[in-house]
Amino acid sequence: MARILGVDYGERRVGFAVSDPTGCLSTPLMTVTVASVEEAVDAVRQALRRAAAERVVVGMPLNMNGSKGPAAEAVEHFAERIRAALGVPVEFWDERLSTGLVERMLVEEANLSRGRRRAVRDKLAAQVILQGYLDRAGGAAGEAEW
Repeated sequence: MARILGVDYGERRVGFAVSDPTGCLSTPLMTVTVASVEEAVDAVRQALRRAAAERVVVGMPLNMNGSKGPAAEAVEHFAERIRAALGVPVEFWDERLSTGLVERMLVEEANLSRGRRRAVRDKLAAQVILQGYLDRAGGAAGEAEW
C-alpha cells in the first residue's frame, strides 16, 4: 500500500504527517509556515515527495453541529488546488477537536511552553487527523464520504 500524507491546513501554518507503508500508523512529519494558498500547495508537493506518499488526507474543520463554515470552505478550495496542481487523490477527515486534543496533551502531559507547543501542534494535529482516517479504514485506508 502507498503511503498517505495527512495535512492540517491553516492560513499561516500547515502541519504534515505520513502513514507507514501498511496504512496502520501515522507519524508526524513537519510544520511549514506559509503566506498563501500557493505556498501551501507547494509545501504539499514537497511533503509528498519527501514522504513518498501518493494520496492526501486533509483535516476538514466542520462546525460542532457538522455544518461547514468559512474554514471548511477554505479547506475545500485548498484541496481543489492540490488536485489541480498535483493530480493526486485528496480526501477529507473530520478534524473537529483534533487541535484542541493536541493542545491539551502538550500542556497537561508534556508541559511545553507556548512557543514550543506552537512549533509542534500542527504536525501533531495532522498525525491525529491521519490516524483517525487510518483507524476508520482498518489499516486499509478507503474513501471518506462527505
